Amino acid sequence: MTFEIIKKNYDRGLWNKQMVAVAVNKGVITAEEYEQITGEPYGA
Repeated sequence: MTFEIIKKNYDRGLWNKQMVAVAVNKGVITAEEYEQITGEPYGA
């Protein structure tokens, strides 16, 4: 799983913010990448 795949899945509606947050918790993406994907700060 990469940032690009997660972003594409989020943009298509296949992933929600909670799923993206799990990727941050697992160290797959950073909190900054979470914000790039969702448009909201991580932990908001």
